[in-house]
Amino acid sequence: MRVVVSEFISLDGVVQAPGGADEDTDGGFAHGGWSMEFFDEESIMPFATETIAEADALLFGRRTWENMAAAWPQQTGDEFSDRINALPKYVVSSTLTEADMKWNTTLVPGGEAVAKVRQLREAEGRGLMLQGSPGLVRELLAEGLVDELRLMIEPVTLGGGKSIFPADGMKRPLELVSTTTGKTGIQLNVYRPKAGEVIP
Repeated sequence: MRVVVSEFISLDGVVQAPGGADEDTDGGFAHGGWSMEFFDEESIMPFATETIAEADALLFGRRTWENMAAAWPQQTGDEFSDRINALPKYVVSSTLTEADMKWNTTLVPGGEAVAKVRQLREAEGRGLMLQGSPGLVRELLAEGLVDELRLMIEPVTLGGGKSIFPADGMKRPLELVSTTTGKTGIQLNVYRPKAGEVIP
């Protein structure tokens, strides 16, 4: 199963709270909902639908899972929502318990995230999709466990906030597989680790 990361991301690499003001205010982040003005349904929906159609499971960090699990079960009646709700899910957390599990989700204890993802990558399947969850994405990138980045790059800088990229001094060459530009200036880019490169 390939690990596929899908993110709304600013030009300066911020992925924090793209969807709403109260989504994630850690560090005093004041730009929650920043991606909405660039949302171009005509380009984003085919990109998102393709991503979810190729996924056989979803992976989340705790905060992203809590936000998604509170909203998505009520979204029904269309192919995209029904697919998200039906897929098996994994949430990595050191604070949630089995009693908190809902929405077709399996708990992965925080210290076992890398081992679990290695196990899932060796399992039969197509995509293990990960969105949001910047701390978890950073950890998996640092371990060389991300097979594809699907980045929705928006024409805005935010001056700081959470990033998915490790700040460890490691060079990680990527290959641009495809790119589409939406009418709002959003760029939908797919990247994979460059062939022949050892990462990390």
